[in-house]
Amino acid sequence: MEGIVERSREIAADVLRDEQRSDGSPFLGHPDAVAAIVRDELGLPAECCAAVYLHEATRTHPGIDISAFPPDVLTMVDGLNKISTIKPKDTRLEAENYKKLIVQYSTDPRVTVLKIADRLEVMRNLAIFPKSARDQKILETLMLYIPLAHQLGLYNIKSELENIYFRYADPEQYRAITNKLKATERDRERLMKEFIAPLETKLHDAGIVYKLKIRTKTAYSIYRKMQVQKVPFEGVYDVFAIRFIIDCEQDPKLEKELCWKVYSYVTEEYEPDTSRLRDWLTTPRPNGYESLHITVKNKQGNALEVQIRTKRMDYEAENGQAAHWAYKGVQHEANMDRWLRSVRYALEHPADTKPEDLPQPPSKEIFVFTPTGELRILSAGATVLDFAFNIHTNIGVHCTGGRIGGKAVSIREKLHTGDTVEIMTSRNQKPNRDWLNYVVSSKARTKIKQELDAEERKLAADGRELLERRLKNWKLEWPDDLQQEFMKAHRYTSVIPFMADIAREVVDVNDIKSYILANASASTEKEPEQTVKKNTAFSTGSDEILVINAKNVRGLDYKLAKCCNPVFGDDVFGFVTRTDGIKIHRMGCPNAAQLMEKYPYRIQKVVWQESASSGDFQCTLNIVADREQAAISSIMDVISQFKASLRSFNVNENSRGGTYDISVRLLVPSNMELDKIISQINNLKHILKVKRS
Repeated sequence: MEGIVERSREIAADVLRDEQRSDGSPFLGHPDAVAAIVRDELGLPAECCAAVYLHEATRTHPGIDISAFPPDVLTMVDGLNKISTIKPKDTRLEAENYKKLIVQYSTDPRVTVLKIADRLEVMRNLAIFPKSARDQKILETLMLYIPLAHQLGLYNIKSELENIYFRYADPEQYRAITNKLKATERDRERLMKEFIAPLETKLHDAGIVYKLKIRTKTAYSIYRKMQVQKVPFEGVYDVFAIRFIIDCEQDPKLEKELCWKVYSYVTEEYEPDTSRLRDWLTTPRPNGYESLHITVKNKQGNALEVQIRTKRMDYEAENGQAAHWAYKGVQHEANMDRWLRSVRYALEHPADTKPEDLPQPPSKEIFVFTPTGELRILSAGATVLDFAFNIHTNIGVHCTGGRIGGKAVSIREKLHTGDTVEIMTSRNQKPNRDWLNYVVSSKARTKIKQELDAEERKLAADGRELLERRLKNWKLEWPDDLQQEFMKAHRYTSVIPFMADIAREVVDVNDIKSYILANASASTEKEPEQTVKKNTAFSTGSDEILVINAKNVRGLDYKLAKCCNPVFGDDVFGFVTRTDGIKIHRMGCPNAAQLMEKYPYRIQKVVWQESASSGDFQCTLNIVADREQAAISSIMDVISQFKASLRSFNVNENSRGGTYDISVRLLVPSNMELDKIISQINNLKHILKVKRS
């Protein structure tokens, strides 16, 4: 590794020799200053400094050959270059997503730290940038880099970034708080000495080994406390805080005893505010954090926050699951926490850590950009089609492919973090069932299924219209029971896919015609003519004319044909069947001519009894009406005025004709009552046609 920094700096100096910063100074000063932070303030090795120089060189001149440098350096350079392409459209709204993206780009965990060092140098020189650039940088710093520094335990850098941000974001408040801090600095020093002295004596005499961590809150932290607690500067209790860290054996019982012992010495010496006691020894926080927090006052009434914990507790709070940033409300995920903790270990033990030994950043998500720079987060394995539906359902439905980096790709192309994707669409494009194999997101799958279902229903309506038109031309009836038998024979469990397949021509309507005709005659074609037992109660004797009684028409020997549903008073004839006795058909039945021509010897003359008695007859009306809701209610009103019982009322929209196709099933006592109903419906407004089937 000897000379690696010098070689990388020479490359950067050559490439950047003509570039300047906003104040006219050589741009090389920026990587020089970042490398100094990395080396002197973070203590990172030479490879990290080299990565800083090579990043700035290749970011603007990607064609430079740096392949001679070690692989881990090249990995860090690649990560820094990718992070530099992030141009948040609205950092305030998507801060967590952009933080995740920065971490995911950091295949080598040190990349995140190098980027924080880069941002620190920029913030230290923020004055050289124009105002618009300053505003964007301070917003990014607040939302992205300060939380990341906090998560990594880079508290000094975090504090400096906060103060610089505060100085530019709210200069008046910044000056007010920093002036108060300066004005009270001597008082704090005096308080510190006065406060610690008696405690040091007691702890020493008790044989308790400890060390102290003393800190003063930053101006920004104080400002945030003032805002949240709605108090003035003087009302922030923990401007000045001290932490006792006890060095003892890792025995839970002993640790708690010593913490409470120190607590007793502190509260014996100073007045405690018991309302601010936080006992996370007896009941640790859910994340495992253990400590005692208490606010006390001295004789002059000055408040001070005291934290008491053991060395083990402090280490776990700083490094383990209960890391400080993990309980301060910073949003995180468990696998990201583990990865970020590994970065801290790399900082503290640079000689012991190899990049290949460290866990990789979380990879359950990918981060993809629109051509305008908008960030979208998708599940790993997402495709161009997932991305299209993520943007908008209408774009997904009409997606034909995309462009990634200017290269045309199919809808099945899998995306990767950092891709900029442009979606291509066509008005004629429609989803198909194969699309479900090309997506991984639940949103895309749901929308595709909805579109397929809508398309299936549209095809079903077209298929139904085609079938009804053909049946009308053939003058054939298609009863529900016959339709169900046909569907069952062809393995259809639902009407919608069956009708849709008629529209697709998977089912041939001529096969349906043959099936109807075959069923109309199948029961008689194979059997010789035989005599059917008559119900003598309704026979006139030698003339062979049967008298049908409405009340008893459902008896053993007589049945009304379902293909035409005769009603009392209709002109009818009987047809002798093999097993169902005599079937009564209307003279106007679509099957009448065929039956009379092929089987004249089976035709039986029948007449109705003189009065309808109390029988009820089923019939069906097919109505075509304008697509007006009033038409439906008017039909219902007419039916209610007569001696009719409504059995079913089905409405289908005919999109091509702009009409309603209405099917009404009724029970009526006679054809006279039915004729009245038909006549009244025919006279209604919006009614185009009424036909009995």
